[in-house]
Amino acid sequence: MPHPTQLYQHVPDSRWPIVYSPRYNITFLGLEKLHPFDAGKWGKVISLLKEAIRRKVELEWGTEDDEYLQKVERNLEKALQEHRPDIVVYNAGTDILEGDRLGGLAISPQGVVKRDELVFRIVRGRQLPILMVTSGGYQKRTARIIADSILNLYSLGLIGPESASVSAQNSDTPLLPPEVP
Repeated sequence: MPHPTQLYQHVPDSRWPIVYSPRYNITFLGLEKLHPFDAGKWGKVISLLKEAIRRKVELEWGTEDDEYLQKVERNLEKALQEHRPDIVVYNAGTDILEGDRLGGLAISPQGVVKRDELVFRIVRGRQLPILMVTSGGYQKRTARIIADSILNLYSLGLIGPESASVSAQNSDTPLLPPEVP
């Protein structure tokens, strides 16, 4: 049964759909107060409008697979209990990989594959559409890891023609061999 959408519901004239990030608020040692442009206006705007899902998940530098995957699972489950979205846009970045100096985490290639599987099992288990975008992570090995993850999702039936009937309870399937080439 297709997921009924509310993506196209009427927005009253008194409300507008807005995309916001705290990064839009520009600060520099307080000097922004001297500029004629209100560099913090977007934060003020959003505080005056619509509620949204807000979930801040703290990760220490060097976080490894087990802790990371537990936090992903726990927080994704809670977020989907709080709000049923019309679609899930999943940013499957690989800057979490061990050795990525910008990401600062220590997630193994198998951890990335398991994370993607976990997200797809939870979202598809709720029969929600999911869009996976890749981003971040600039090591030479990331292309292979992303390909392995996509092949894993396909082999488990989480993507592809049979994916609509997948259950979130079917998680016994082994992932990759211990070493990713």
